[in-house]
Amino acid sequence: MNSVRTARRSFLKLFAGVPPAAGLLMAGRTDAAAPQPPQAPQGRDVIQELRVRTFINAAGTFTALSGSLMLPEVRAAMQVAARRFVRLEDLNDAVSTRLAELLRCEAGLVTAGCASAMMLGTAACLTGTDTARIRRLPDTTGMRNEVIVQRSHRVGYDHAIRNTGARMIEVRTSQELVKAINGRTAMLFYLNASTDRGSIRHEEFVRLGRQHKIPTLIDTAADVPPVDNLFRFQKIGFDLVCFSGGKGLRGPQSAGLLLGRKDLIAAARLNNCPNADAIARTNKVNKEEIVGMLVAVEMFLKRDHEAVWKDWQGRCHRIAAALKGFDDVRTSMNVPAIANHVPHLRITWEVKRRGVTAGEVVRRLRDGKPSIELAPGAGGSGGNLTIGVWMMEPGEDAVVAERLRTILGGGR
Repeated sequence: MNSVRTARRSFLKLFAGVPPAAGLLMAGRTDAAAPQPPQAPQGRDVIQELRVRTFINAAGTFTALSGSLMLPEVRAAMQVAARRFVRLEDLNDAVSTRLAELLRCEAGLVTAGCASAMMLGTAACLTGTDTARIRRLPDTTGMRNEVIVQRSHRVGYDHAIRNTGARMIEVRTSQELVKAINGRTAMLFYLNASTDRGSIRHEEFVRLGRQHKIPTLIDTAADVPPVDNLFRFQKIGFDLVCFSGGKGLRGPQSAGLLLGRKDLIAAARLNNCPNADAIARTNKVNKEEIVGMLVAVEMFLKRDHEAVWKDWQGRCHRIAAALKGFDDVRTSMNVPAIANHVPHLRITWEVKRRGVTAGEVVRRLRDGKPSIELAPGAGGSGGNLTIGVWMMEPGEDAVVAERLRTILGGGR
C-alpha cells in the first residue's frame, strides 16, 4: 500500500508539468466514475503468508491471471451463504427463476465456468432427460452425437464439447452446413469471438438450426460488457447461451452461466452435480458460487456503465499523458470489436531510440515492485504493447504510468 501511495504522489508531481491538453484528460473523470480507495482486506492473508507474488493487473480478465476481482457485494453475499445449509436443487430452482426474470430467458443455471456451461449444454442436446443416456456419457452409442461448427470457430475451449463424447463436424459455408446435417446431428455450435472470421452470421445460423430443428449453442465467454449482450443472443434465437462469471460480470472466477430453453436447462441440470452418475459430477458449484453469481448479475445490471466506461477511458488518457515527453512514443486507445470490448491503451515506440524491446518492458514490469502483469504472450522484439486498464484497482494506473515512463526513459 505504501508503494502505491508513494507512486501516486510521484505521479501527481509528474503531472505538474504536463501540457494543458493532458490536464484536461485528467480532469475528464466524472464523480460517478471516480474510484474509491480500496478497503483493507479482513482476515488472514494466506497469499502473503505463502509468499506468492501478487501484481497489478494491466492485462485483463485472463483465467491464468485469476480473472477479475469479485465485487464487495458478491463477496458479502457469499460469506452469508457460507453460514447456511440448503438443498442445492431448491437453490438452483430459485436462482433459475430469478435469472430468467433478470435476463429475459426461459431458464438459467450457474455452472462451473463457461467451459462447464458448454459441456452441460452439449450434454443436454445429446441426452435430453433420458437418465440411461445421461449415465452412459461419454459413450454416445445410439445417440445423436455430432456437433456442427464453422471451421473458423474451432478453438481449444471446444474440448468442453468433446468431453461429452460428441464429434465436431467442420463446415465453411451455410451450404456445407445444411449438407452436414443428418440423423446424428445433435447441436450447432457458434463461437461469438470468431464472428468476423466465419461466413455464417448469427441470424442465419439460428435460422438454419430452427429450420432443421437442431439446437444452437453460442459461446460468449468474454462478451460482456456491453450489457446488452446479456439479452442479445437469446433475442436473436440461440437455444443456449454461455457466459463466464469471473470476467466482466465480476462474479466468482469458478462460476459461469448457461441460459436458454427451459427443457434444455432441465436436461443440463440432470447431467450436472450434485447428481452422482453424471458426466459433470466433477463440475461442482456450491451454494456460495451460485449466490455470488446471481448477485454479480444483479449488480452488473444496476451499474452505471457510461460512468464506468469514462473511468476506463480516463485511465488510458492518464497513462498516455505520462508518455507525452517522448517524441517517438505513440499512444492510441483501442476497443476490441467483440470479446473484451473495453478500452485498451496501445503504445508503440522506436526500439533503437528507447533501447528497450517490448519483451524487456514486460519483464521489467513483472520483476519490479509492485509487479505488473500484461496479457499472456505480450512482448517480443518489437516496440509495441497493449495495456489493459479495466481490471486495475483505484490509483494503480498512476503506478503503471510512472513505471512505463521510467522504463521507456532509460531509467532503472
